[in-house]
Amino acid sequence: MAAGKRLFCFGCGYSARVFAARFRASGGSVAGTCRTADKAAGLAGSGIVPFLFSDGLPLADPAAALSSTTHLLVSTPPGERGDPVLAAHAEDLRRIAPGIEWAGYLSTTGVYGDRQGGWVDEATPLEPAVTRSDRRVKAEAAWTEFAKSNGLPLHIFRLAGIYGPGRNQLIGVLDGTARRIVKEGQIFSRIHVEDIANVLDASMARPNPGAIYNVCDDEPAPASDVVAYAAELLGRTPPPEIPFEEAELSPMGRSFYMSSRRVSNRRIHEELGVTLSFPTYREGLKSLLGTL
Repeated sequence: MAAGKRLFCFGCGYSARVFAARFRASGGSVAGTCRTADKAAGLAGSGIVPFLFSDGLPLADPAAALSSTTHLLVSTPPGERGDPVLAAHAEDLRRIAPGIEWAGYLSTTGVYGDRQGGWVDEATPLEPAVTRSDRRVKAEAAWTEFAKSNGLPLHIFRLAGIYGPGRNQLIGVLDGTARRIVKEGQIFSRIHVEDIANVLDASMARPNPGAIYNVCDDEPAPASDVVAYAAELLGRTPPPEIPFEEAELSPMGRSFYMSSRRVSNRRIHEELGVTLSFPTYREGLKSLLGTL
């Protein structure tokens, strides 16, 4: 499907690299950004043409970096000054927008804030509960306005908690870092990294510029349940339950427990025809046993 196409990724992190591998496997070429020379070498080793970029460090030669781009993926997080890609390269993106067939912006379901365990969908008003999610709301708005003004075929993907090879509760159980923190009524949604790529693939096949998609699996669940199941798969005794009030958490860790919601993924099923490879954390964790 991607034969002769070129994907440029602003931010080649965990999710973007999985999608980039899919894009290359289907015949396309991939270029993308990272923040250090060491990471650039890693990207090059995986077949991605690397370019240095970060907040405050624009592309050295944006015309060369973005040349021939047909597909654009943005996963760089916004900072205090807003979205770093638009801040540094709005004019460059405006120039190439007519040649872009599909663009995706990776956001977060954190933009919905705390719903006390209630359901949200893509039409739910945004009420971020923490600063980083508020920045995402502003970045979504900035990208939406830019896309409308410049004809960029933008799609926004609100990702739930990401797990996959090298990043999952099985590892936490094995190394002793997993904790079963219990907060009454606390619900999280999550998504396997391969299913993120499945959704992006489906969107590329059925582009609908302006669309927003929640990207999560079919079963929101307490984080403590996931840890307990990981322990069961490994034949280990689950770590003891720790009441949230007694848990020693970093400010970042504590902030994740400030919001509770169930995220609907109906749109990816109905509009994009996505069948998740890992519809719940149980299938996802089972599949990861062989990666340990």
